[in-house]
Amino acid sequence: MEEFTKHVLVIIKGIPVGKVMTYGQIAKLAGSPRAARQVVRILHSLSDKYQLPWHRVVNRNGEISIADEEVARIQRWNLEGEGIEFDNNRVSLADYQM
Repeated sequence: MEEFTKHVLVIIKGIPVGKVMTYGQIAKLAGSPRAARQVVRILHSLSDKYQLPWHRVVNRNGEISIADEEVARIQRWNLEGEGIEFDNNRVSLADYQM
């Protein structure tokens, strides 16, 4: 496993309940600020295997960016269950970003 991937896994596992991080924020902390799309791929392929709290990762605008409507609803439901509120389909990064 690549070092970047290992770092991404640790960072995502460390997102606490009631907080979110952006793909770009995770990429930067993992050592590759321009690798937000790689973070997306890691989440897509390794979330189940490593039991990642995938639902706590949003785009740079605080939006859910999953194309599958059912999965997007699950993500929103999970975030709301952790006390995160949405305004116009956005999470306030000022309030909830780690």
